[in-house]
Amino acid sequence: MAASLWLSGGGERLVRLLRAGRSALGAGLSLPARPGWRHLHGTRELLGTPGIKLLMPALSPTMEEGNIVKWLKKEGDTVNVGDALCEIETDKAVVTMESSDEGILAKILVEEGSKNVRLGSLIGLLVEEGQDWKQVEVPADAGVPSSVAPPAPAPAPAAPSVSAPPKLQHQPGKLQVRLSPAARNILETHGLDPSNVTPTGPRGIFTKEDALKLLQEKKEGKPSELKPVVSPAPAAVPSPSPAPAVPSYPRPAIPPVSTPGQPAAQGTFTEIPASNIRRVIAKRLTESKTTIPHAYAAADCVIDAVLKLRKELAKDDIKVSVNDFIIKATAVTLKQMPDVNVTWDGEACRRLQSIDISIAVATDRGLITPIIRDVAAKGIKEIAASAKALAKKARDGKLLPEEYQGGSFSISNLGMFGISGFTAVINPPQACILAVGRARPELRIVEDEEGNEKLEQHQLMTVTLSSDGRVVDDELASKFLETLKANIENPMRLALN
Repeated sequence: MAASLWLSGGGERLVRLLRAGRSALGAGLSLPARPGWRHLHGTRELLGTPGIKLLMPALSPTMEEGNIVKWLKKEGDTVNVGDALCEIETDKAVVTMESSDEGILAKILVEEGSKNVRLGSLIGLLVEEGQDWKQVEVPADAGVPSSVAPPAPAPAPAAPSVSAPPKLQHQPGKLQVRLSPAARNILETHGLDPSNVTPTGPRGIFTKEDALKLLQEKKEGKPSELKPVVSPAPAAVPSPSPAPAVPSYPRPAIPPVSTPGQPAAQGTFTEIPASNIRRVIAKRLTESKTTIPHAYAAADCVIDAVLKLRKELAKDDIKVSVNDFIIKATAVTLKQMPDVNVTWDGEACRRLQSIDISIAVATDRGLITPIIRDVAAKGIKEIAASAKALAKKARDGKLLPEEYQGGSFSISNLGMFGISGFTAVINPPQACILAVGRARPELRIVEDEEGNEKLEQHQLMTVTLSSDGRVVDDELASKFLETLKANIENPMRLALN
């Protein structure tokens, strides 16, 4: 009978009956127990359409997790090889994930805004062209391995005999205790009071170990290690008694936790989650300052000639900045002194053939250093165009990995913020970074052709070199600054290289 239903176009009715369960079969359909029936029950039409897995990719060498910023395709959209699927925030920038397969986007498993999605996590499913994408088979282990809070579960039916453990509530007059999730579960399950025990966790957090210790002491009948408790102040009674003495208990180890709906207590704070870029910046800066022996040297450069040449170029509608001249002068100096164009890999020094300069760009997500490649071979106009384009892509979060990975030397310019001089942190594995300050007027005593002294006003700019003492010693750093100063003060030299 099943075969006749299938051959006469009733296959869809048969599938509906199969999904309806035993009640439908018993109502008016009997199927013979044959091997053909078992084969029909195991076909893909009943199990779902197999999917092609989309996994969270590694979009930078140091990336361990990423955030899904935006999906560029919707479920049901056709996808070709090379199509942009979604935007992912890595530890460096927001990068577009391109498809390496073609088909139809059948299921988005990790929604927009999901954070801290681990590498290799399943984020979506494709199906081949022509297959029913609505019936895609979702793996049983598919989930969102990120920090996104799961949706609130539906209310379960009331259990008749199980009573929930009492919730810990803050009592007036007692210091609030910050609990870890595991500790809170133990305390609520056993009805323990943590307010009289000194927490041992970081920043005064009551940890799981503290809760287990308190539970063990309760079972053994031992008194807990008490900590001072703030008791409610008694009502004020007019009295000629002297002023009350300072309480003997110590101040709390952590600021008090603010309570929603009530005025903020003194010392409360708001914790701001760190982005992936900010966490990587913090990690790399800490490693740089703790593992690299920084050495510093500074020089004042007269930039009158640079400013004059810049005005001449502006008359020909060639717009370049002072920083573009600094980048070019640095590249020319590195070409003249290749021992500074080096990196340190932990065991040996590597002299690089190409002069690739990283320029620091401030963005809303943190500082990032896009790279201008082979700067020594570029002219001022080309350098200006490259720097402007890279800075815009960095602020928009559109940098490609190859546009910020690598580099042989870094430049950070804070002159536009009115900073006269500063020291920058080396960007490993590079050996040097140049900190550039603002141009400032200054009077200097000079001699004229007849040997008479007179005062003249000049525009000065301070440049500070931070160098890795393991590969660039003080003598080499001083000679580098001396040569760089000469190249900046005589910009016509830049055209000869």
